[in-house]
Amino acid sequence: MTREESDYFDNYFDLFSTQGWKQFISEIEDSIDTYTIEDIKDDKNLYSVQGQLQILKRFAWFETGIRNAYDQIVEAENAEEI
Repeated sequence: MTREESDYFDNYFDLFSTQGWKQFISEIEDSIDTYTIEDIKDDKNLYSVQGQLQILKRFAWFETGIRNAYDQIVEAENAEEI
């Protein structure tokens, strides 16, 4: 892993460990949970709601994606060492 990649991941890991990040994700997850089928009025509204949920879910899964990318790099490096 290059120094730049290491700094990239370290910066995110520092962010993910803050109380502010945990609070942000908690609020995002609460927002996701408030969406219901009953609130959808028509097909245009459906597409809008789908877009909103997609964005919220990207935020909710962002940390997992970063951690998975880091783990894949570390595993690949470890495999190269063998």
